[in-house]
Amino acid sequence: MRWPMIPPLSGRHVRLVPLAADHEEALARAVRDGDLWKLWYTTVPSPDTMGAVIAERLQQAEAGTLRPFTVLDAEGLPVGMTNCMRIEPRHKRLEIGGTWYSARVQRSALNTECKLLLLTHAFEALDCIAVEFRTHRLNSQSRRAIERLGAQLDGVLRAHERMPDGTLRDTAVYSITAAEWPTVKTHLRHQLERPR
Repeated sequence: MRWPMIPPLSGRHVRLVPLAADHEEALARAVRDGDLWKLWYTTVPSPDTMGAVIAERLQQAEAGTLRPFTVLDAEGLPVGMTNCMRIEPRHKRLEIGGTWYSARVQRSALNTECKLLLLTHAFEALDCIAVEFRTHRLNSQSRRAIERLGAQLDGVLRAHERMPDGTLRDTAVYSITAAEWPTVKTHLRHQLERPR
């Protein structure tokens, strides 16, 4: 059983379009804003590896295991990437992850709306029973952002993965369940509508 491709998703602050090979140059520019690949606790592609990472994600998309997106800001400029991954149609679960944004749009309404669009599609179009988020236990910025969405900590997978620098990653796993979704959706909409 395969889930269908996810269509482009649009909001007021963000547009998510399927990742494409011709996004490489713009995404390489976007990742330079903040030198995001230099953060030791993440696995953000560098400008030099962007093409290879895009090719790998497109192969995974073809296999049905990943739904990768280029994140565009309100002006239509690429500012990052995100994915629906660990897709489990039988269990009606997926993870939203592998997300990174240019420094200039971090802590803006863009991330909130990006997650609202993806979660709405997951729960209301794909009928998911749960959506996961995972991050390095020591990535406090990411953990705070996930918690602001309304996700609950399920636990920490200790010594879960080896990082590119050889260190072991403890993975903090969060989720939102279908039963929680209506309240989380109201919360996210409120976050977008409140004055900044």
